[in-house]
Amino acid sequence: MPRTPAKRTPTLAAVLAAAVVVTAGTAPVARAEPSPDTGGSQQTSGAGEVTMLPPLPVRLGEGKPCTGPSTRTATGAVWSAPVLGLSRAHRLAAGRGVTVAVVDTGVAPGIPGLADRVTAEGAAAEDCVGHGSFAAALIAGAVRPDSAITGMAPEADILALKGTDDRGVPSARLIAAGIRDAADRGADVIYVGHTLRHGRAELTAAVEHAVRKDALVVAPAAPDAVPREELDADGQPPRGPYWPAAVPGVLSVVEFGPDGLRQRDAPPAHDPDMAAPGVSMVSAGPGGKGHYIASGASLAAAGVAGAAALVHERRPELSARQVAQRLMATAYPANPKRLDPYAALSLTTGRMGEQAVPPVARVQSPVGSGPRTTALTVAAVSAGLVAVLAALAVVLPRGRARRWTPPGLPGSR
Repeated sequence: MPRTPAKRTPTLAAVLAAAVVVTAGTAPVARAEPSPDTGGSQQTSGAGEVTMLPPLPVRLGEGKPCTGPSTRTATGAVWSAPVLGLSRAHRLAAGRGVTVAVVDTGVAPGIPGLADRVTAEGAAAEDCVGHGSFAAALIAGAVRPDSAITGMAPEADILALKGTDDRGVPSARLIAAGIRDAADRGADVIYVGHTLRHGRAELTAAVEHAVRKDALVVAPAAPDAVPREELDADGQPPRGPYWPAAVPGVLSVVEFGPDGLRQRDAPPAHDPDMAAPGVSMVSAGPGGKGHYIASGASLAAAGVAGAAALVHERRPELSARQVAQRLMATAYPANPKRLDPYAALSLTTGRMGEQAVPPVARVQSPVGSGPRTTALTVAAVSAGLVAVLAALAVVLPRGRARRWTPPGLPGSR
């Protein structure tokens, strides 16, 4: 996607520094810290209470059971909500009437906060891994009576399509078919939850089909984790490119955390267009009312897909390309730029893609011109009289001293 400069008062860094992460169980305020035993997140309240949200798996190994319901519920807001200004953004748009396709592991039925807003195609009605369900709730989950966790576009509709096998392993064939099907079904935004090192031609053709259908494709610019067999000879993850994120026209996304940085040991990202919160994210699992916690570029991409849904509702006249340009033009200036959904909804821009500027303040002229003209006339006359009196104050004394005769003549001084 094109990268255009955007200048705005740098307040996001201060917000990031002050942000808290999540409230879990009965804790009033909490921070998320890595758990050395499970890889999950330990939730510590200000009162010292410790609870645990289970980590969401990226994919399942052979023979491992499907991801089960979580027994822990996060009651407070995630750290990213104040950073992104979601409470203000949701006053302007909530994604109503917008369809976001989720090409992932599927979306489980009956997820709290997504009731009656999920349409699943075929095998996508089941989610053994849980990643697609987690991402769908990040995109469109509504606030529940027992939890303040909210998605980016809590009134958007979800179209679930399969992009992986039952173990969560993606394939170019499934993802390409999902992108095409989503575009043909009229999805406004198409979220792809996985990356591939192969399938360039097939995925490029699918994205081009979506572009022709005026659908915006959003994808992670880095994998959440790299399988051992894909590491290089030195045991390092590849640097990309990753598909479909590297296809022209795709909005590619990388994650950042509460400290403004990517997670430690994250796989390298390939030329991301923008960044969004994606570390220690809390969302629904594939069953039950509990929550899971996870990190990765795919979760940041889910947030951007939700933000695109907000812009679609707020500015329905914009094309998919213009929605992407608006998200970029109003993003917080960093490297890469950081998502700012409230700015995307509230700031005015010139031609799409140009620098975002705040609305111009216009001062109305005073009512009626008569009093103003009279005042100016009086002021001008007064100034003239003052000048004349000042001149006389100098001339009169000197004239009297010379007895009103020119200098140099007898009697003058």
